[in-house]
Amino acid sequence: MGRGKLRIYLGAAPGVGKTYAMLSEAHRRVERGTDCVVAFVEHHDRPRTEVMLHGLEQIERRELEHRGSTFTEMDVDAVLARHPQVVLVDELAHTNVPGSRHAKRWQDVELLLTAGIDVISTVNIQHLESLGDVVESITGVRQRETVPDEVVRHADQIELVDMSPQALRRRMAHGNIYKPDKIDASLSNYFRIGNLTALRELALLWVADRVDEYLQQYRGEHNIKSTWQARERIVVGLTGGPEGRTLIRRGARLAEKGAGGEVLAVYIARSDGLTNASPKELALQRTLVEDLGGTFHHVIGDDVPASLLEFARGVNATQIVLGSSRRKAWQYVFGPGVGATVARESGPDLDVHIVTHDAVGKGRGLPVARGARLGRARIIAGWLAGAAGPALLTLVLNAIPGDLGLANDMLLFLSLTIAAALLGGLLPALASAAIGSLLLNYYFAEPLHRFTIADPRNIVAIAVFVGVAVAVASVVDLAARRTHQAARLRAESEILSFLAGSVLRGETTLDALLERVRETFNMESVALLERQSDVDPWTRAGSVGSPTGDAGPIERPEDADVDMPVGDHMALALTGRVLPAEDRRVLAAFAAQAAVVLDRQRLMTEAEQARTLAEGNRIRTALLAAVSHDLRTPLAGIKAAVTSLRSDDIEWSEEDRAELLAGIEEGADRLDHLVGNLLDMSRLQTGTVTPLIREIDLDEVVPMALGGVPEGAADLDIPESLPMVSVDKGLLERAVANIVENAVKYSPGGKPVRVSASAIGDRVEIRVVDRGPGIPDDAKERVFEPFQRYGDAPRGAGVGLGLAVARGFTESMGGTLSAEDTPGGGLTMVLTLRAARTPERPQAELNASATT
Repeated sequence: MGRGKLRIYLGAAPGVGKTYAMLSEAHRRVERGTDCVVAFVEHHDRPRTEVMLHGLEQIERRELEHRGSTFTEMDVDAVLARHPQVVLVDELAHTNVPGSRHAKRWQDVELLLTAGIDVISTVNIQHLESLGDVVESITGVRQRETVPDEVVRHADQIELVDMSPQALRRRMAHGNIYKPDKIDASLSNYFRIGNLTALRELALLWVADRVDEYLQQYRGEHNIKSTWQARERIVVGLTGGPEGRTLIRRGARLAEKGAGGEVLAVYIARSDGLTNASPKELALQRTLVEDLGGTFHHVIGDDVPASLLEFARGVNATQIVLGSSRRKAWQYVFGPGVGATVARESGPDLDVHIVTHDAVGKGRGLPVARGARLGRARIIAGWLAGAAGPALLTLVLNAIPGDLGLANDMLLFLSLTIAAALLGGLLPALASAAIGSLLLNYYFAEPLHRFTIADPRNIVAIAVFVGVAVAVASVVDLAARRTHQAARLRAESEILSFLAGSVLRGETTLDALLERVRETFNMESVALLERQSDVDPWTRAGSVGSPTGDAGPIERPEDADVDMPVGDHMALALTGRVLPAEDRRVLAAFAAQAAVVLDRQRLMTEAEQARTLAEGNRIRTALLAAVSHDLRTPLAGIKAAVTSLRSDDIEWSEEDRAELLAGIEEGADRLDHLVGNLLDMSRLQTGTVTPLIREIDLDEVVPMALGGVPEGAADLDIPESLPMVSVDKGLLERAVANIVENAVKYSPGGKPVRVSASAIGDRVEIRVVDRGPGIPDDAKERVFEPFQRYGDAPRGAGVGLGLAVARGFTESMGGTLSAEDTPGGGLTMVLTLRAARTPERPQAELNASATT
């Protein structure tokens, strides 16, 4: 008997329609004559799902007793005895009641599959074991019921049941998922748009990965080497050269043209570790490709074209992007190059793009050592060739029978001198020329074995030999010095270019710049000193590091080992060692940039102060406008009522007097509220709000905040199981009061405002829900600005400070206040606070439907 097949309907959240889709599939199979039964389906009292069970055979569940209660579970033995072709088992991650055959339902399913029964099941993405931590960080809920990824991964079919967050929330609001008494709590907790969007993305990505796995498995089983262009995968070949960033951007543009395009940048390194790639450039290119949403890969391979093609086919790539060769024309005698080889051997399934760039045909170049002068090994080799080489050559020539002639002997000695010059530079070459000329004179010029020359022509020959040797040695030494200068200038230009770019982009602070100076020149400490005039003392605008020994912090430029003036009243002072003169040019550039950074920081501070002054001026202007009407309106009412009461020519009845006094009290309360908000806003603007944080229960504060609203205008739902919060009791009360009063103001009659609270992870949320007209998305932040009143709020209803004060108080306590739409219409204010760090209290069990 073969193993049964497993089909899984995967969803991002409860209510997307997994069970409904499973039952629809069961009806289709029954209509085709398949023996299909229901072993366990949980409809959660959803009418449309319950209707789908009609017409399907159901195996009676098994009843189990646990802790005095009766539970029903799938009767595995009954299913095995019935042995249908297909069985429906809902909620694969479910934990069975103790006393069941297995602890987890997926283990029951494994048993059915082993028995040769096909199983159709359902599971939500949050129940996959590997995603537990991710889901908890998103939703604040730890999933207790999980299923190993391998169980779902090895399913024969996985079908994603998808739905947009907005549609799922509408389904929830219409009562199609949970009962009405659980809708508001679910919408404000687990079923928030952010949660649902993140869970949906997790589900889509997980299923996409499984599709790739199935595709690779199929290609491997059928030995398929050609590329299947299911989606665009762009492989960008990098050499570590300057053209890499151009290629990465071109590859990203190609990927954007196709849905789901992917960029993979790959650098092929030789197995012997020898490379002319710049580590700094490769690091920049890695950062760039990751910023563009691609991936970076480092591959070892001696045959670059073959390794590149093998990588591209291994990842099922559709296109390869390469740069035009940087080799010069004569270098093509060594081969056609990587680009031409890859294009020739790619075959019809891989498109190869050769992209031009600024470095085309300029030569690949070689890495230059930091100190490009001749190294110690070369100098030693040069001295050996210049000093010992002529003596060995003399021995060899004397041992050869016959006479080669003075001209040939001189050419051989000149070859040694050139070798000494190429290896060791000027001094070994001069030594070789001197020693060679003496040996030529003594052993090979007539008269032999004497330091005299009989033939004048030999004198000229030896003189020419010495001249040529000195000239060659001078040229080689000059080339070495020019190479050193070029390397140094290149390093300087890279440092200055990077420095200028970072400063212009505003990425470098003064301390970071000074630290870079200290690292670049290997100094102990660096300080930027300034003074106002020639008679004022020096002050430190910034400093990093500290001098060693007994020396204290740098107070004057004269105290430093190196000082670099910047203008008349600023200097960069360094301690640690004395710099050579050639390093002072770069140091001068650093000093100038330090002055620029200091000036920019001060300008930014002044700009911030100016912005604060402008904001204060705007608030004063708005305040005058508010005083001109909103404050004068209640004052006018109070004045009119008092004048009427003091009038002697009118006899007021007790009812009239009471009405006038009530009007005075109402106007005074309104004035008190307006002035209180103005004072609170003033405290927030001047930064004088100092919260007194302590741990309290929300049920001590929120009910008191509702004292200013009419009775019945707000419904309160604060569970006693909520954790304590770390807040300032007075500030929280004022914030909640302002939010609720604003909601009541816009909520239609007969629809009270709902004030609820819930715990999500280490946060506690207070949600104030109204059923008013709501506001568009672009106005959700503006309502928190001072003196803002949305829509057609009547004059006299306030100066528009309530929500601004509420947000200011909330943020001063480390919380957040935001606005979001209420499903079905209206606005919901979400006030988020930190839960106190106290031992967790027993919490009510989460709704079983929301966790399964």
